[in-house]
Amino acid sequence: MSSQPEFGQQLPEPGVPVIRNVNWGGLRTLYIKEVRRFFKVQLQTIWAPAVTTLLFLVIFTVALGGGGRMVSVQHHEIHFAEFIAPGLIVMGMLQNAFANASFSLLVGKIQGTIVDYLMPPLSTLEMLTALAGGAVTRAFCVGGTVWLAMALWGVDVWPQHLWAVLWFGFLGSLFLSLMGVMTSIWAEKFDHAAAVTNFVVAPLALLSGTFYSVERLAPTFQAISHANPFFYIISGFRYGFIGVADSPILVGSLVILGLDVALGFACYALLRRGWKIKN
Repeated sequence: MSSQPEFGQQLPEPGVPVIRNVNWGGLRTLYIKEVRRFFKVQLQTIWAPAVTTLLFLVIFTVALGGGGRMVSVQHHEIHFAEFIAPGLIVMGMLQNAFANASFSLLVGKIQGTIVDYLMPPLSTLEMLTALAGGAVTRAFCVGGTVWLAMALWGVDVWPQHLWAVLWFGFLGSLFLSLMGVMTSIWAEKFDHAAAVTNFVVAPLALLSGTFYSVERLAPTFQAISHANPFFYIISGFRYGFIGVADSPILVGSLVILGLDVALGFACYALLRRGWKIKN
């Protein structure tokens, strides 16, 4: 379509925004771009994490869960495989949400194509929403694939409270998506993003009660675990499958929701300033 004004149409004054409300077309376009980017290499971004997570389940159930081993959670006896399966699903979701969000702006800065994010008529909030939305979409794709693989393997992963699965899956994925966006803004090379993955995301995920019940730890280590936001995500997500949790569901929901809001404001402020992006 021609960008020339029609006869008699008056052009807007310089500096006056033409799109005065939400640019839904631009937001949708950037979101689709983010989704298509990881779908083009879905063997690496979706199916590979599912296989890796399934191998975790097989190894831990064979090594530690043989003979019908049970795990006690809030005085309920749960089969070991059914106990660790939800934690493995959401752990795969969190790691892939972070990986997707931490790649978008960083690769643009390294390759010199960051202008593709800055030049379109998108507001800061619209760009942040599209970036986080693409990462959350990848997280749910991975989570669904892992869930299907575990169900085919014979593990009982039928949700008892679907709302908790979706709610904590969304809150957790959004939390790691915003962490990824912040990392992408701060990082100047891939080593910086890898350092956050290896020294922040991976340890917090592994020490969050994925493979064990926190109530069996000593009081000191229980307190440390309760300071880990991943603990509340995994506990709430597990509640959706087995009906019991290591922490109050309302407390965990409020903690993660508060962290999401705080990270969202922080990412918005950094993107609006153009810190390490426009400078």
